[in-house]
Amino acid sequence: MHSNLIVARMDSGSSADVARLFKDFDESDMPHRMGTRRRQLFMFNGLYFHLQDFEDEQGGERIEEAKTDPRFVRISRDLDPFIDAYDPATWRSPADAMARRFYSWESK
Repeated sequence: MHSNLIVARMDSGSSADVARLFKDFDESDMPHRMGTRRRQLFMFNGLYFHLQDFEDEQGGERIEEAKTDPRFVRISRDLDPFIDAYDPATWRSPADAMARRFYSWESK
């Protein structure tokens, strides 16, 4: 399994709106199309964490392919009022919001 963790800024009062947008998105076939197995959203002190688990290492490639789908375009646009870049001065693409894993452990 492969995971991505997106870090951004979000006002805590927006959590219900963001959850609703993702609920609608996740009820479509888009998660399957992107290979998403699980999505979890977290917030802490004005920070937004979006953990997405994929079936395999091709999750990032499938997201790139899905970016032109009108549903992907729509959710990205609909999230704009609620989610802000962690560092707007350096943000150029979603890759700039990805946390880098530096340790992993799994039970055997």
